[in-house]
Amino acid sequence: MYPEFDSTIFLRDQISAVVDFYRPAAVDPDGGFYHCFRDDGSVCDTIGRHLVSSTRFVYLFATAARILGDTSLVPLVQHGLEYLYSGHYREATGGFLWEIEMAREDGSRSTDDSIVAYGMAFVILAGSAAVKAGIETGHELIRLAWRVLEEDFWEPKYGLYADRRSGDRRDLSPYRGQNANMHLCEACLAAYEAGGDIKFLDRAVTLAEALTRDRTIETDGLIWEHYRADWTVDWDFHRDKPNDLFRPWGYQPGHHVEWSKLLLEIQRYRPAEWIVPRARQLFDAAVRFGWDEKYTGLYYGFAPDRSITADDKYYWVHAEAIGAAALLHEATGAPQYRDWYERLWQYSWDHLVDHRYGGWFRILDRTNAPYSSLKSPPGKTGYHPVGACVTALSVYDSPAPQD
Repeated sequence: MYPEFDSTIFLRDQISAVVDFYRPAAVDPDGGFYHCFRDDGSVCDTIGRHLVSSTRFVYLFATAARILGDTSLVPLVQHGLEYLYSGHYREATGGFLWEIEMAREDGSRSTDDSIVAYGMAFVILAGSAAVKAGIETGHELIRLAWRVLEEDFWEPKYGLYADRRSGDRRDLSPYRGQNANMHLCEACLAAYEAGGDIKFLDRAVTLAEALTRDRTIETDGLIWEHYRADWTVDWDFHRDKPNDLFRPWGYQPGHHVEWSKLLLEIQRYRPAEWIVPRARQLFDAAVRFGWDEKYTGLYYGFAPDRSITADDKYYWVHAEAIGAAALLHEATGAPQYRDWYERLWQYSWDHLVDHRYGGWFRILDRTNAPYSSLKSPPGKTGYHPVGACVTALSVYDSPAPQD
């Protein structure tokens, strides 16, 4: 027997379970949050800080405070916002440090002051989540990140953002990637929802058109990850790294369903005839080429010839697919998307949700066995499962019964 996966109570309970895994253990009284957690919730590194985790924790606690009406989470949001300014932000450059005192393989620690578009996307997302939770100081985060992105990363010729600059803002990497732009689309949608500024919706639409339509002509309609400085496809970048955390080689089923979800969120605000069919194509390709028929679950990556490049099962891939399936069911009424919603939740309930300690297991092997005791290393939080539940609630939420 499975829970009712479309139940408001179930979805809210899942948000609570993820949040409860991190609080209060995540809070560093000296500033910010700890970023490394084992399966049982114990902290495995009290020093290192990663911009993605610092911002995602703000999103996590702010979103839960808003959805659950839990005012006890507001101080955690404020605590996280303060560290983004005191720990990550550099007034001299306007950038936010990518990594602070991160542990290296040789046992040393170092700080990476690069300004990374992917990280700036999450600064905007964190600020937007805070504003939506009633914390107005989030607007300043949005403003700071947007200014740097516009001045140093936006490439109007292509309708896309560059990827990384040196900490002094002088040197621009020739690498271009879809992942940062996908999350910038997400961030722009969140900023639009938070403040109603139309420029953010305009930019989200521009990014979506560029990457889900314009850049897929030479990739069989699928979304490739890596590009050169002129936004031509780079087929060889990270060819030897199909499991890379931020820049894996190969087509990513998780990013296809994530784009499907984002397109359908855009459709709510600016409907267009092409959006729903394109969202269906991306989701359908992800499950067609990425679903493991033997052991179930979605693979991490597949090659241009459709062979599997990475057969691990990642928690975030399934969370994003759940959200996309819910929105596709809403947009089309097609029963297969409701079926996928149920199938993806059943898989996640069986293999990814940690029913003992809370949260989701980060990574499984092909047979769905966990092989890492790190549930939440730097860069990973409960952002994806919570986001999936929030998206599903936007489709399936029902009003509370009246007495």
